[in-house]
Order: sequence, then C-alpha cells, then structure tokens
Amino acid sequence: MFDAAGMRVMRAIADHGSYTAAAASLGYTQPAVSQMVRRLEQRAGTVLVERLGRSVRLTEAGRVLARHAGLVLTALDNAEAEVTAIAGMQAGRVRLMAFPSSSAVLVPRALAKVRAEHPGVTIQFSEGEPEESLAAVREGACDLAVAFTYDGTDVGRGVDDLQGLDVIEMLTDPVLVALPAQHRLAAQEVVALTDLAPEPWIAGCPRCRGHLLALAGRAGFAPDVAFETEDYVAVLGLVAAGLGVALVPALILNSVSHEAVVTRAIEPPSRRSVHVVTTPDLRRVPAVEATISALQLSARELTDSAYQGEAV
Repeated sequence: MFDAAGMRVMRAIADHGSYTAAAASLGYTQPAVSQMVRRLEQRAGTVLVERLGRSVRLTEAGRVLARHAGLVLTALDNAEAEVTAIAGMQAGRVRLMAFPSSSAVLVPRALAKVRAEHPGVTIQFSEGEPEESLAAVREGACDLAVAFTYDGTDVGRGVDDLQGLDVIEMLTDPVLVALPAQHRLAAQEVVALTDLAPEPWIAGCPRCRGHLLALAGRAGFAPDVAFETEDYVAVLGLVAAGLGVALVPALILNSVSHEAVVTRAIEPPSRRSVHVVTTPDLRRVPAVEATISALQLSARELTDSAYQGEAV
C-alpha cells in the first residue's frame, strides 16, 4: 500500500513541519510533496496531514505512519547497503558442493583464490557425489556443484536432470589403473583391461563402480569386486597390500600416494570430465561467477602441471 518515497515524505514532514521544508530536505518540489501526500491519503483511506495556513500538522494516522516510516526506512537503507556490498563482492556467500576427490586438490586451490581476491565473500563447502550435489542445486540447497561424468554419459545421467542448469566443463581427467608395485604388469606403460580380467577389483562410489562394470563388460569380462570403498587412501592401501587392483582418476595423484603402488594408463583408454553446475540466474551473482572463474583457473593450472598419467 505504502511506497518508500511516500514514507520518506511523511518522515520529512514530521521532522520539518511544512511541505516546503520537507521538499527542500528531500530535493523535491513543494507541489510534488503535496501530490505524494494526497496519494498516500487515498491509499490510507484517511487524512494524514492537517493544513494550518502555511504550516501543516500530522493527524493521528499521519503520526503513526511517520513513526513506522523511520523503522521501515532504516531497514531499507540497511538492505540496500547489504545488497550493494554483495553486488560489489565486499560481502556475500556462495554454497559449494563437490565430489570428494576434487575436494582434495581442485577445490582448495579455487577457494584460496576467492579468499585472496574477495576476502569479504564466504564460501560454504560440503562434499557430495554428483547425484547429491546436482539435486542440491535444483532444490536451491547449494549454488554450485562440482560434478563429474565418465565417457558416454552426461553429468545428470538424464536430460531431465539437467533441464534449466548451466554445465561448465573444467577439465578432462584420465582414468588409470592402480597396481601393486610388484604386480606382473607393473612394468608396462599401458595395461590392457583384458589382462586384468582374473584380478580381484576394488570399487569406489556407485558412479565409479558403474564405470568399472561398463568398461569390463565392453572388454568381455565381469570384474570380481572384492572390496568397495570411496576413500582413495583406503583404495591405494588395499592395492598396496596385494588385495586387488583399482581404477583411479588421475586427479587424486596430487594428494594421494603410496610407495608400494604404481598407476598405469589403460587400454582401451577412458576418462572422466569434471564440470561445475549452477543455474543461469545464479551465474549473474558476482560472487558465484567469481567462484566459477577460480575453479576454471585452478583446473587449467592442474592440467598445465602435467599431473595426468604420472606414477604414484
């Protein structure tokens, strides 16, 4: 019913006691103030200002409106200041969810860049596999999801899952096989999956396990999955103990190693793509776009560092 400009006029009339003085304090003309008061009275359905010659006096209703105007205008001023700070990245919050192996290397680099360039921006970070993080973006529970997909599948595992979302590719991550250092195939630079058909396997997250089953199926065998863990430190520990072999993304080699484990390229080759996912509207939020840029830069640095394919 009442607009901010009208509330400011009522507050100014209460403070200065006349239309002329109120208009001068606000930078309006006196007729403009008179017109705004009449509009307010029409909306209120009652008289707000009593005219007494050249001076004016607020009625009871006018005094109530002027009193509340102070609180409302203070709240509006505070809101405007906060929004301006967010727009200028002196403040703001970005909620980021990423899959575990990216949170060891890619995400920390990006968060450090955001903190260094925009110290007023807060990043709230949590871990989640792609299914969980994409659902969180769709539901408004987070602003950015760092997700991955293997060759031949899309990020959302279905067109409907990605409807209305922006998917920005960041890097391509080769898939390697982790072998015990004394394994019969450890000296080979490239290991054929068919040569690993008799081996016990260690599988990871559901999406990673599905990838293993698909690759093995195309190679003509069903892998014997002896152990399952989403912790790559545990994966390499199991491999080092000679309990099995495992497919691992090259990205983890920046943060996880074991002296008794080597990693080798596989034949046929496979890879996964790492993406950041958000909504088109959120990309217009400066802090969100700055975080995406930091993730992209971190991904380029990882790619340029030639970490891909190194032995652990």
